[in-house]
Amino acid sequence: MKNIADLSEIDASNVKCVFFDIDDTITTSGKILPEAYQALWKLKENGIKSIPITGRPAGWCDHIVRMWPVDAIVGENGAFYFRIDENSNFIKRYFFDEKIFKENRLKLNKVSDEILAKVSGTALASDQNYREADLAIDFCEDVDHIGWDKVDDICDIFKEHGAICKVSSIHVNGWFGDYNKLSMTKFLVNELFYEDLNNTESNYIFCGDSPNDEPMFEFFSKSCGVKNVIEFKDKMDHLPSYIADHEGSLGFAQIVNTLLKKRS
Repeated sequence: MKNIADLSEIDASNVKCVFFDIDDTITTSGKILPEAYQALWKLKENGIKSIPITGRPAGWCDHIVRMWPVDAIVGENGAFYFRIDENSNFIKRYFFDEKIFKENRLKLNKVSDEILAKVSGTALASDQNYREADLAIDFCEDVDHIGWDKVDDICDIFKEHGAICKVSSIHVNGWFGDYNKLSMTKFLVNELFYEDLNNTESNYIFCGDSPNDEPMFEFFSKSCGVKNVIEFKDKMDHLPSYIADHEGSLGFAQIVNTLLKKRS
């Protein structure tokens, strides 16, 4: 496991882009506070690109990439990325073709039926209707927290069906396919920046808060966590390299302000 350093020690000299999770990373109690949204505009005004890397659904991602001051978005834990190019064309890039997505959806429907029948207190995530590639089971967003033992039960059912699953701060997300947040981020960087992320990761920062961000925390030497990531420290093998003093929105704003201050 990495040693966690003070955020003030981060080397921001060559950073060209900030990747970030959404829920409980730039949000606090489900809302984006002014400080966090202002931080996104500060990045844009200073010529640093920003790209959400989220488990949220395709429907949300369509809105976000059109309306937020961001340069692209990776959604549903790496199933796709969306962006708007210099000619205002909406670009969608998927891990699988439509046929495989439809086949996987039928398999996920069976997984969903089993989880809802066997794990009491769970529900489909309220954003499930807007998803294209994965299944999101709500364990504490719009339902009372079901407890970590039941979260483990959900993960076990996904795994029994041969699905990949990741735990966020609010959902258990499951899907079929060998992809995650990191694999799609590498694909995006290659297409958008013409770089091999394996060789240039020091040019990028990732900010996150929960176990589904672990591939990013492990890969990026400049990975940053908002303070609430500590809640998951016993459930994670890979913590971020730096942790903010504040949770959620205020933690994200602190990370961005530190980055900009050190670049000035």
